Amino acid sequence: DKYGQSITYVKADISSSSDRKRILECTLEVYGRVDVLVNNAGVSVKERVDLLEMTEESFDEVIAINTKGTLFLSQLVANQMLRQPKIGKKRGTIINISSFSSVVASTNRGEYCISKAGVSMVTKLFAIRLAAEKIFVHEIRPGVIATEMTSKVHDRYSKMFEEGQFPIARWGEPEDVAEAVRVFCSDAFLYTTGNYLDIDGGYQLTRI
Repeated sequence: DKYGQSITYVKADISSSSDRKRILECTLEVYGRVDVLVNNAGVSVKERVDLLEMTEESFDEVIAINTKGTLFLSQLVANQMLRQPKIGKKRGTIINISSFSSVVASTNRGEYCISKAGVSMVTKLFAIRLAAEKIFVHEIRPGVIATEMTSKVHDRYSKMFEEGQFPIARWGEPEDVAEAVRVFCSDAFLYTTGNYLDIDGGYQLTRI
């Protein structure tokens, strides 16, 4: 491609055990090893409804992809990383893309918030378990990012920017998240693990 790198696409559903295994198999077939896993697959709720009206079907679907998928793909890849010889200063890096919704509550999409809070705990658990093996695990918590997922609530968030609810008053871009991923993939942070970056325009800063 224009960056001089080859890219291999594998279509899969990470809530499926067989699909997760196929992702790893295809990766090993093409590249021979796994150095970085970025758990970026995720879904929002199909319909925003009050917490008292949330359905089990919606909860199960969101949890299956966002939390279960992240957990068991991390488990699968971590075991692969442990089988590989260490190259450089790290044996591997796992980065989980959660959301500021892991700590900021939205009662009209509770299943999404719960799923992302679960990803935060997945990050801590794997960070503790894998630290001695030189596998670093981190989390990125995006805020309002201009993607297809947020397009349905574009006007609502744009109004929040205008009202000054975000110190950095603009939409986040996918590139903002990608830069955070790039830093965690590098050797810049070798004496920390289990940490997170808020890529949310300063939304969570306490103000009076």
